Amino acid sequence: MNTFSMKSLMLATGLALLTAPVSAAGISGIFQTAPNDDGNVAQVEFTTCGEAYCGEMIRSFNAAGKAIASDNIGKNIVWDMMDQGDGYFKGGRIWDPGKDKTYKSKMTLMGDMLQVKGCIGPFCKAQTWTRVK
Repeated sequence: MNTFSMKSLMLATGLALLTAPVSAAGISGIFQTAPNDDGNVAQVEFTTCGEAYCGEMIRSFNAAGKAIASDNIGKNIVWDMMDQGDGYFKGGRIWDPGKDKTYKSKMTLMGDMLQVKGCIGPFCKAQTWTRVK
């Protein structure tokens, strides 16, 4: 194989790795939510729960970044998320503790960013959560 062909092969391999689907294991970890109306954020740890994925609130912080107590720590705020491949999850539910409402949900993992949607019928509200661990 000549040098040009070898470089082309290496470039194609590198591009394939960069665009490869995100594995289901990629959702496992801790993500920080977008701030709520008061500026508070939570950290949510995703793990498997049966054949699906769940997200449990493990910490909460005020707008200044100081840890705050919350009755919701230890509760699942996301559950029943089924991996659809390519970083896409659906079929689950998400609970908004501030409004005490539960919505149908879907999520898309893009590297260390997780787009989370809560939906009522065809109308969805999206947030972007960031991986912290």
